[in-house]
Order: sequence, then structure tokens, then C-alpha cells
Amino acid sequence: MHTHRYAGRLTWTGARHGATTSYNSYSREYEFRSADKPPITCSADPHFRGDPALYNPEELLVLSLSSCHLLSYLAECARAGIAVVSYEDDATGTMTIKDRRMRFTEVTLHPRVVIAQANAANVDRAVALHHEAHDQCFIANSVNFEVRNEPVVTVAG
Repeated sequence: MHTHRYAGRLTWTGARHGATTSYNSYSREYEFRSADKPPITCSADPHFRGDPALYNPEELLVLSLSSCHLLSYLAECARAGIAVVSYEDDATGTMTIKDRRMRFTEVTLHPRVVIAQANAANVDRAVALHHEAHDQCFIANSVNFEVRNEPVVTVAG
């Protein structure tokens, strides 16, 4: 089957703090859940009067792109026989006005990968697999802005 469906429930939990009687005063807190997984409590970005202690949709979009790339990359490395022993990414995203609307204009992934010493000769291949992983990333294939990769691959010492 080539069609996959996903569902989740979003609930505005900020209602317990009062109704939307004023833009300045209502709570932006909400939670979402999927199936029997624990709920995730979120808010708006602090620039939009959200709670800075909670995740916001913009961060979740950047993290979705980062995690999709991670999973695609690990799969590509496993298929290629490259043993990844560590992976971290400090992903960044930029939102700005474009075509008179606030939107994401780019996300840059900065994966730092460590491969096993036995794979030292495959550093260039491990870097190239980031491009293949990007082509396979479902989330990156679904957005209308550039998702760049600036990977660094080193060998375990």
C-alpha cells in the first residue's frame, strides 16, 4: 500500500484560563496527541504571545524536518554498510515575509555524524548519503521552501 494516513487530536487547553475576549489576554496553550501516546503541550511562539517554556508549531516544523532526515539518513547508512555511532543536528529555520505573507523561507540542517572507525574510508560516501536521505525525506518532499543540509561526518576515535 502506498497511502499512509495519520491522525491526531488537538485540544485548546488554554480555555481554562478564560475565553478569547481579547487578543492580548487569551492563553495560546494547547495539546495534541495521537493514538495512545502521551500528549504534547504546546503554545504559540513568544513573539505571538505564547509561552516560551513550551514548544510552538514553528519549532515542531523544524524538528519534523530534522527527525525525518535523521531517520532517512540512518536507513541509507544501514543499507550502505556504514555504521553510524552518533548523530546530532542543530537545525535552524527562517520565517519572514515573502509574497506578502509570513512563511518559512528555508530550513537548514546541520547534522554532525560520527561513523565507526571500520568505516573510515567511507567518510565521503557518508556525506553523500545525506543527499540521498534528503531525496527520501517525506517531510522535506512536502514543504514549499528550501531545506538545506550542511553535514559534517567524522570517524570515531
